[in-house]
Amino acid sequence: MDPAHWLTPEQERDIYDLHDNDPDDPGYRRFLSRLTAPLLDRLSDGAHGLDFGCGPGPALARIMEAAGMTVSLYDPFFHPESSVLDRCYDFVTCTEVVEHLHRPHEVFLELDRLVKPGGWVGVMTCFQTDDSKFANWHYRRDPTHVVFYREATMGWLAEKLGWAMEVPVKDVVLFRKP
Repeated sequence: MDPAHWLTPEQERDIYDLHDNDPDDPGYRRFLSRLTAPLLDRLSDGAHGLDFGCGPGPALARIMEAAGMTVSLYDPFFHPESSVLDRCYDFVTCTEVVEHLHRPHEVFLELDRLVKPGGWVGVMTCFQTDDSKFANWHYRRDPTHVVFYREATMGWLAEKLGWAMEVPVKDVVLFRKP
């Protein structure tokens, strides 16, 4: 999106406050399991991760913690403790986050820095797949969504960052840092 059309941080926060991402909602947990299930299959017991852009109700962290993982939280609006960005993790998750990034290149470089060698970066976002339907696509109508990705874009990112890439289910990418 043209930066001239970006919302202010206050306007973004107002929209995020309307989201109902209840960590106890079985439907929301099922939605997140599209990323957590394949990621958990690849992690060692007791791995420590970062839920990057976790939002106000860190449901993904609860799912991962219930499976024996330790999860730190970061969200610029709801969990802004930046000290968690000063360490490295076995895994980093970004669920429904990357479409909000004003500077995606810088953030993906940061994700690379945050994950240990051999670690995982899990991304979930709705891939743009059909240019002819873009104008009416529900995902682009959210004014906080400023950048969109295709699966091929994720492949390009993986190549540039030297990551291996898997797509275990639709709209989910798992990157492995060598």
